[in-house]
Amino acid sequence: MTTTHDNRPNRSGDGRLHEENDTGASAAARGAAPYADHRGAPDQGELDLAERRALRRVPGLSTELTDVHEVEVRSLRLERVVLIGVWTSGTQVDADNSLHELKHLAETAGAAVLEGLTQRRPKPDPATYVGRGKAEEIRDIAASTGADTVICDGELAPGQLRQLEDVVKVKVVDRTALILDIFAQHARSREGRTQVELAQLSYLLPRLRGWGDKLSRQAGGRAGGGNGGVGLRGPGETKIETDRRRINTRMSKLRRELAQMATAREVKRDTRRVRQVPAVAITGYTNAGKSSLLNRLTGAGVLVEDELFATLDPTVRQARTPDGRAFTLSDTVGFVRHLPHQLVEAFRSTLEEVTDSDLILHVVDAAHPDPEQQLAAVRQVFGEIEAQDVPEIVVLNKADAADPVVLNQLRTREPGAIEVSARTGHGLEELIGALSGALPSLDREIHVMLPYERGDLVSRVHDEGRVVEEEYTGRGTAMHAWVPEMLAGKLDEYVVTVP
Repeated sequence: MTTTHDNRPNRSGDGRLHEENDTGASAAARGAAPYADHRGAPDQGELDLAERRALRRVPGLSTELTDVHEVEVRSLRLERVVLIGVWTSGTQVDADNSLHELKHLAETAGAAVLEGLTQRRPKPDPATYVGRGKAEEIRDIAASTGADTVICDGELAPGQLRQLEDVVKVKVVDRTALILDIFAQHARSREGRTQVELAQLSYLLPRLRGWGDKLSRQAGGRAGGGNGGVGLRGPGETKIETDRRRINTRMSKLRRELAQMATAREVKRDTRRVRQVPAVAITGYTNAGKSSLLNRLTGAGVLVEDELFATLDPTVRQARTPDGRAFTLSDTVGFVRHLPHQLVEAFRSTLEEVTDSDLILHVVDAAHPDPEQQLAAVRQVFGEIEAQDVPEIVVLNKADAADPVVLNQLRTREPGAIEVSARTGHGLEELIGALSGALPSLDREIHVMLPYERGDLVSRVHDEGRVVEEEYTGRGTAMHAWVPEMLAGKLDEYVVTVP
């Protein structure tokens, strides 16, 4: 599967990017059997020579802008990027899906994708991620297409970042930095911006030497190696050490601010616990339709965008089951494969909405090419935040647009899953029924006569319990209801005998 460099996007008269057809490369891509992971086999590391020597173009990854005005406006701000991924295990389909997801991430960040390339290797090159020869090929591709950035589908070590940038001669960004950039663009609340800044600084701190010559060292003492000479040996890594000190000071301040915000969030959560209102968290892969589902269930009016990580700040809304039981629904930040560890740490207080919930609605994009990978990625994050023991209902969203074969596979893997469409409303009644049955049950049935001056208790019965019957009499408000045990204790003095 050899790359033919003539198959590159050309700019047409209307400013759009098009890819020319490359019959030879397409035939090679179709005819090559995908490699399975041979890890542990006797011939470990033995890859087909042609695959190991070639960068494989992933078709359909160029960003198409269809409106001329849109091209004119966006050309002022869009970076032109080339994507590169190293394929170490799994199938070629898995590698292509991963690069397509990277394309969506890049476009969400505001970039125009020109090329997408994958390389088959036993493991990423420790020096340049793709190997020196492939890095030089990428340099030529970037130069011929006019790209100003290369985005790698993985997290690069500081040394890999620096050395790859030295070879390709354009800016190099890894997957983690790209996701952090998207979070920085979408953060709206003070807490969200603080969390993102903390994650960005955590990522930047070990990479201060990897961002070009601006942070180059000043040789001190014998570090000059004799090249500096008398009078030219400076005080050492002054600029880097100063930057590190400032970053560490800033991170300490951000952590203190987040701790204060977490305290306020915990107070609200404690109020809900005292009132014993069950909490339901809507979570899942990014762009799976969580906000759309929340809007359908509660009419919350939350922002809905067809892009990754449109929701960063959690939204909590109150809702009721058909029999009148109150509960809260929380829309949380979406997850993604290889979610940066810095983000999990920075967003830990937000993710506690999931950990402390009574029930998780795990939303899956059933129309995605690989929804099972999404399920696995989200559950991996559940493990990191210790939410794996919270009861879970799997919701297969976008069922109206899903492939029937994929849906059948998901039904087999997740027998209790519920198929819905937040766009059309299909399956919502079944979901509400399953949600009602999965919520913690109310503990006690009561018959009380509440004096009119105790309207506060009447309000709490409505908010926290399920009212079966209510009547206004000369003595007060007669109520037949199911309530939590804690509230039942406050109502004991008003209990009446039912004939």
